[in-house]
Amino acid sequence: MNPADFNTTNTPTWCPGCGDFGMWASLKEALIKLGITPDSALVVYGIGCHGHMINFLKIYGFQGLHGRPLPVAAGVRLVNPDLNVFVVSGDGDCYGEGMGHFIAAARANYNLTLIVHNNQVYGLTTGQTAPTTDQGTKTKSTPLGVIDFPVNPIALAINCEANFVARGFAGDIPHLADLIVQANQHPGFSLVDVLQPCVTYDKVHTYPWYRERIYKLEDKSLPALTSRMTGRQGYDPTNFEQAILKAWEWPPKAGIDTATVDQIPIGVLFKQNRPTFESQLPQLDNGPLAGLNLTKTLIDDLIETFK
Repeated sequence: MNPADFNTTNTPTWCPGCGDFGMWASLKEALIKLGITPDSALVVYGIGCHGHMINFLKIYGFQGLHGRPLPVAAGVRLVNPDLNVFVVSGDGDCYGEGMGHFIAAARANYNLTLIVHNNQVYGLTTGQTAPTTDQGTKTKSTPLGVIDFPVNPIALAINCEANFVARGFAGDIPHLADLIVQANQHPGFSLVDVLQPCVTYDKVHTYPWYRERIYKLEDKSLPALTSRMTGRQGYDPTNFEQAILKAWEWPPKAGIDTATVDQIPIGVLFKQNRPTFESQLPQLDNGPLAGLNLTKTLIDDLIETFK
């Protein structure tokens, strides 16, 4: 397999320079490393610029309603837990319309790999404010500046007990591909939130802006933090306390000007091993529901129980 094997006959229509290109390339690289073929996995997409990937990625795909890719993917996992399922969503799609589903999926711990295109705007509808937009930012929908404080998806996922939480950068394809691989190999709900520049509608969070600030957790030791659980120095993604501290480096807490932030951590921020939702269902003890022989007789009997 090579990346071209996952290309369709359609040419991407994203704006030149869009971070979606890097995420598209990273996902293809990850699929190859995971040994996944176009007919051996499913990608569920939301609505937004990211959702156009369904036309450019040659793999089984399903596009849900705006904010609804996670419940669709959860339903797929419940019917066929043997199927490898990815979810490709956007910050507006997942953290706005889909916020309730995001929290529910993380808490339930479905075995899903969620990749979020986080560009801090609604790019498809021409740059309105999103749940992740910095406070004070002027957009078409907030000409006087955003009043709301931005949501922190990393901290939220950790507090919802997600099994794997990571952040990547669309401008570093090898690193992002590796994070997607790790997320998919880790059982349970896995989030990869991706800093993805929108070159058309966000003139602040550019590729150079991010490159001046991001650092990789695996490359930077933190001797001041020592895990109470393991006694190890440096960053330990299995330490809940350290993970929360790292999560609040970006976006910073209310009252801090994000323009002055000088470091944004990327990499694996948190991981643990809670049992997956599917593994605890007695209904799946005899195998996937997708493999059952649902004859007319069984369906008739089921209908009778509701009369």
